[in-house]
Amino acid sequence: MRKKSPQPRLAKEAAVQAGALLLLLFMLAFAVAGPSGFLAWGENNRALTEKQEQIRKLAMERDELRNRVSLLDPRHADPDLASELLRKNLNVAHPDEMIMMVH
Repeated sequence: MRKKSPQPRLAKEAAVQAGALLLLLFMLAFAVAGPSGFLAWGENNRALTEKQEQIRKLAMERDELRNRVSLLDPRHADPDLASELLRKNLNVAHPDEMIMMVH
């Protein structure tokens, strides 16, 4: 009886191990340089900080606008704000008045 050569079996195992190694290397490269990998982490943190700052500014602007709207409510409008808007939009002023725009 003749024994089979172990060469084809070793070649198949080596091919499977090489394939597994390549797959692991690909996964490692993707974990480091992928869109959600370690290299993108710093960029994502910077973008998050920028967005949080933008949200904070927009919230302040929203609060200012909400305050203006409440002051212009027709049922109880603020007389100072109404006077300011009339003078600004209609160019109504007495000759002895001096209007200073403050932003």
